[in-house]
Amino acid sequence: MNAPATFAMPHVAEAIDACAPDGFAGAIVLPEHICAAQWDRLAAAAVEPNVFAERWFAEASRHLAPPGLRYLTVTAGAQLVALMPVVTAPRYGRLPLRHSQNWCHYHSFLGTPLIRQGCEAAAWSAMLATLDRQPGAGALLHVTGLVDNGAVHRGLVAAAGQRGRPCDTVHRIERAMLASDLAPDAYYAATVRKKKRKELARLRARLAESGTISTRWLAPDEPAGPWIDAFLALEQAGWKGQAGSALGCTAETAAFFREVVASAHRLGRLDMLRIDRDGVAIAMLVNLLAPPGAFAFKTAFDETLGRFSPGVLIQLDNLQILARDAIDWVDSCAVENHPMINSLWGERRTIVRVSVPLAGPRNRSLFALVRGLERAAARFRALHARRPAPDNAMESDA
Repeated sequence: MNAPATFAMPHVAEAIDACAPDGFAGAIVLPEHICAAQWDRLAAAAVEPNVFAERWFAEASRHLAPPGLRYLTVTAGAQLVALMPVVTAPRYGRLPLRHSQNWCHYHSFLGTPLIRQGCEAAAWSAMLATLDRQPGAGALLHVTGLVDNGAVHRGLVAAAGQRGRPCDTVHRIERAMLASDLAPDAYYAATVRKKKRKELARLRARLAESGTISTRWLAPDEPAGPWIDAFLALEQAGWKGQAGSALGCTAETAAFFREVVASAHRLGRLDMLRIDRDGVAIAMLVNLLAPPGAFAFKTAFDETLGRFSPGVLIQLDNLQILARDAIDWVDSCAVENHPMINSLWGERRTIVRVSVPLAGPRNRSLFALVRGLERAAARFRALHARRPAPDNAMESDA
């Protein structure tokens, strides 16, 4: 998920209180002013798990964060009930419209804030009240990366409705998800057609002819450092390294990845596997666990062995996560319509972006204007997509 250019909320005091009618209090604070124990307890009690919002992932994300990143928090008495990183941006899409939004960097694949179960609408109401009173918050709140119609999304819709405001879904994608009560082998047989299973078995057999092949998982008592090194080297040797987008291409992203994997391993939240040929990694995969869910965080494979499809083969081995009692589902974190993972995982998860106007007639008018422009653009795209291509049309190189 790509984040737009972001800036810290200007002129923010250490904490700005804004009590919602139900007594929940919102504040905007620096991350170092959030109690670590309360953050961890909130993550454990959140109505929707999101590993990318947990403290240990957020601490690693400081390597990628904009200066002065703030968090929008909600408390009920002494209890932390909601938490979301928040920034202001000078543009809303292509429009020069200042607004507030949750912060997600390129390696964070879900934007759902942590909200304690049962507090969804009240927490969102307090967050909206806080932004309403915040100088420079802009015309609207834009929230990216919500699970469509999940408890957190429904809570925001309810809170906005209570304040007489719309909560519009402005973008929607579907991505692959793994969610089944079937055993790994049974799921594979039920989801992937027989012809493809036969072809993949042939590729694995051919790969085995080229050397000694083994699949192994990082053990809880095994050092993570060598695995991290191997992953960074494997990814950087491929097209991402050539394009400059591999994690190892910058000191910041390398440090971020090392800290995320090391922290997840220390906390028992890591599921990392690899396929080796003659003891050398040719495919690696990192899952981050947030029971009852998990997130397929990163994968890399040796592109010189592409004829054997090692990236697909490690995904087949990854189906063993279905055997974990504590994990009910895995979010692929993949782009929409990803041809490889969509062919292996049969379920889908819908992710949305939503926008809510902040208080004031001017903000309402600006919101109505930009939503009108968005709807007009969507209608134009839909109309254009239905038009037949001219006879002399050429395929795009994009």
